[in-house]
Amino acid sequence: MNQEQTIGFWGYPKPQIIEQTKRKYPNAKWVDLDIELGAPKTNILPESYCKIIRNIIDNTLFLHPDLILAPIGKDKCDSGWFASKVLADIGFNVIQTIFEDLEPKREIKVSKSVMSLYDKVTTITDSIIEPEKLNIQADFAKIPDNNTSKNPLFTPGFWGVPPNDMEILKLFPDTTHVYGWIRCVEAGTPADVDLEMYVNPNVPTVFYSQAFCSKSQLAKYLADKYNGLYIDIDDYASNSIKAKIEAFLRLN
Repeated sequence: MNQEQTIGFWGYPKPQIIEQTKRKYPNAKWVDLDIELGAPKTNILPESYCKIIRNIIDNTLFLHPDLILAPIGKDKCDSGWFASKVLADIGFNVIQTIFEDLEPKREIKVSKSVMSLYDKVTTITDSIIEPEKLNIQADFAKIPDNNTSKNPLFTPGFWGVPPNDMEILKLFPDTTHVYGWIRCVEAGTPADVDLEMYVNPNVPTVFYSQAFCSKSQLAKYLADKYNGLYIDIDDYASNSIKAKIEAFLRLN
């Protein structure tokens, strides 16, 4: 394989398959198809559909990767499974993977570190292909006894998946704890729904879901249970959504 060839992936492909693919194609460029990359919009999906899955389809048809690693189990979603079938039917080389191990592979560190939320999330997602990214030296963002926004060590939470609009992560302080699927990725167990549902009740948490995503069921339920803020965003966050997040953080 030459350096011009590309491997696309989404979610968290089974690590053994990632390593096998790395050995087979050592010079390949890896591209996360979940992320908006500026690809032209296609008309394959319904107009009202998950933006992340739309990114997968649009990016694939724009970039034409030589190989796609496609998670299709509980570690992703049914829409990821359907996308893999659609892309294979179109003619792309798709390897379906299922990564439903529940035994933690790594200690939770980045999710609790003192680091910008944007850097936390990108460090964790980058570690899917490059696990060494998690080998960081960082202080933990400890939850103060009086955990309110008036405390300089105030520790809020962000629950969910990496948003299409990553800019909303910059609204949060560096002491933000990460929960949900992102935390599961750091642990190496993307299908661990019990860990995905874990939230410290002493941490005021924003529960994020991509619009039209089945995880909105969990996000809304947990937001109600823990008196958090539930938000869902289709594409990019409106000023109203940003104001809600800022007000929630300020008032807590």
